[in-house]
Amino acid sequence: MTGGPAAKPDAPAVRSLLDLTGRVALVTGAGGGIGRVIARRFAEAGARVAVHYRTSREGALSLVHEIAGAGGEARAFAADLNASDAAEALVDDVASALGPLDALVNNAGGYPLAELMQMKPDAWDDVLASNLRSAFVCLQAAGRRMAARGTGAIVNVTSIQAFRPAPALAHYSAAKAGLEMLTRSAALELGPSGVRVNAVAPGLIWREGLETAWPEGVARFSKASPLGRVGRPEEVADACLFLASSAARFVTGTTLVVDGGVLAGPAF
Repeated sequence: MTGGPAAKPDAPAVRSLLDLTGRVALVTGAGGGIGRVIARRFAEAGARVAVHYRTSREGALSLVHEIAGAGGEARAFAADLNASDAAEALVDDVASALGPLDALVNNAGGYPLAELMQMKPDAWDDVLASNLRSAFVCLQAAGRRMAARGTGAIVNVTSIQAFRPAPALAHYSAAKAGLEMLTRSAALELGPSGVRVNAVAPGLIWREGLETAWPEGVARFSKASPLGRVGRPEEVADACLFLASSAARFVTGTTLVVDGGVLAGPAF
């Protein structure tokens, strides 16, 4: 089945596909970890970047300084996304400081370990709030404003744990699975307004001290991956950058898995 506008739109030049010059991007949970790298890569692509943090103030401010030192533009914004109307205020503050939002990366979240049978309801609620509710309220706040402008891209950072369970991560897997379906639902409802919504699902990604803290996990993941290693934060960031860019202008409602091929392996 084919269809489309009466006039064929000109394709962007290849060199401009990942160019975010003039665009404003908000990355949640960017005070450290993968979020920090996502924000840095978006700034390298030319975006004016809003670096959101909840508790990692020093990390967020150092990133803003780093981006400015490289010739980019960034501002740090503090917000507890579980607080009432915090997401609405955050998006408005970003627009006032940097301009209307063009891209949102929902990266904020956490994954404390807890055995299912010993898990307290409050622990379940906390993980669903930090990983799913926070993304929902940010998506809603940004999505309304993007839809009114007729353009925008939202990227939700999920996990391969949305597709395969792991011990002591039932709450995290449930939250990320919910975020997968929120991505598709939002793509369906926001698409007619010109807003694209996609997800990136990382596998095990390197962080400082990972090999020391969890050597058996690194070994298992590396063995399961056809590429034979864990991922790098830059590899997740580049997937987010692709989905937010013009290179993915006809991509919505899908998930880009960044796991070195682990999910492609045999189940048994």
